[in-house]
Amino acid sequence: MTGQVAAVSRNETYSFSKPPRESIRLLAGLGVEGDVHAGKTIRHQFRMTYEPDLPNLRQVHLMHEELFGELARKGFEVSAGQLGENITTRGVDLLGLPTGALLRLGERAVLEVTGLRNPCAKINDFRPGLLGEVFALDPASGEFTFRSGVMAVVRQGGIVRPGDSVKVENPPLPHRPLERV
Repeated sequence: MTGQVAAVSRNETYSFSKPPRESIRLLAGLGVEGDVHAGKTIRHQFRMTYEPDLPNLRQVHLMHEELFGELARKGFEVSAGQLGENITTRGVDLLGLPTGALLRLGERAVLEVTGLRNPCAKINDFRPGLLGEVFALDPASGEFTFRSGVMAVVRQGGIVRPGDSVKVENPPLPHRPLERV
């Protein structure tokens, strides 16, 4: 599977949205240079209070641009970076990837997918009712569905820009489905 980087975003401070940038630099083992969520240990505000020393499996947040079109048809206007993602992709089935899939971005950068983004209630502060569109209970299966992207760690650093290719490399079988991290 091959896709494209649609946008890149980062924010130096804790804020729900991240402003789009011309490029971002991924740092191996850390995340996005200059982003508040970069670090070897957990950097998400809420989780830092009770799990400060756990490894940061959420160094980079990726979201598929196709979700924005689905949300727009339901009356929610959302664009790149507004839901806190660092990399917005196009043409990659992020939610269908297995745990451990590698994403090769541009010339050098490599991310390893660690799991699904677990959306928080702040999404409803951004757009009332949006949480129910990206996180819901499937009445048929009784399982929760998470549609707000995936999380990854940086295995190899590099510069990432809009327009860069995204190449997916799946891990060896058997694949483990994504779980929330």
